[in-house]
This record gives sequence, C-alpha cells and structure tokens, in this order.
Amino acid sequence: MRHDLLSDMLSMIRVGDNAGKKYAYGPASEMVKDVLMVMQKEGFIGEFEFVDNKRGGKFKVGLKGVVNNAKAVRPRFSVTVDGIEKYERRYLPASGFGIMIITTSHGIMTHAEAKKQKLGGKVLAYVY
Repeated sequence: MRHDLLSDMLSMIRVGDNAGKKYAYGPASEMVKDVLMVMQKEGFIGEFEFVDNKRGGKFKVGLKGVVNNAKAVRPRFSVTVDGIEKYERRYLPASGFGIMIITTSHGIMTHAEAKKQKLGGKVLAYVY
C-alpha cells in the first residue's frame, strides 16, 4: 500500500536516471501528473504517458539522465513569497541550480514562477 505517490514517483525517476534507464514507471495521480508536467517543461524528464492497468494505472516517464536528486518534501511546508528563498537555500545546492515545486492557488509551478507571480503555497518537492 502506497502512502505518498509523489515520493514514490520521484524516487523511481531518481533511481532510474542514476542507473541509466530509458524509462521509469510510477504511480499515477493528478498531482503526480502536474509535477511531471513541470519537470518536463523545465527539461528534467522527456515525454510521459499514462498506462492503464487493473490497479488504477501508472505513468511511463522518459528519462534524460540529467536528474541528480529529486525528492518530495514532507511535511509540506507552507511558504510565503518572502519565505521561498529560505527553502531555496535549504533544499537546492546553489542559487539558480535546480527547482523547487510549489503548489499555489494558481496551480503547481516552480519556485521562480511563484516568486514572479508573487504567490505563496506549499513546498511539494525539489529537483536538481
């Protein structure tokens, strides 16, 4: 029984990328799909597709071999526009290197987009 689908998916992407695999398969949910779309837009993963099966389905994610680390943040910290920088220093190795994925009232986006739109939210994950 899975408890955190996002954490499972990011772990499968990280391990598959480090092992040199072409694809990673992980659990499907709407939040996972939105996070994968952000990662794809930022160039961390290739194409992904939903594969239906008897247990609800999963995502097949094309790997590019560029992910060094990808982890979900637990607990989901609430962050204001001014507080994004604090978590940037905490989770990313250097300024301008990697992304934090934040859920806001306007959807799931990177920390840079949230700062530009002056939105706060909850920190979901980080990737670099």
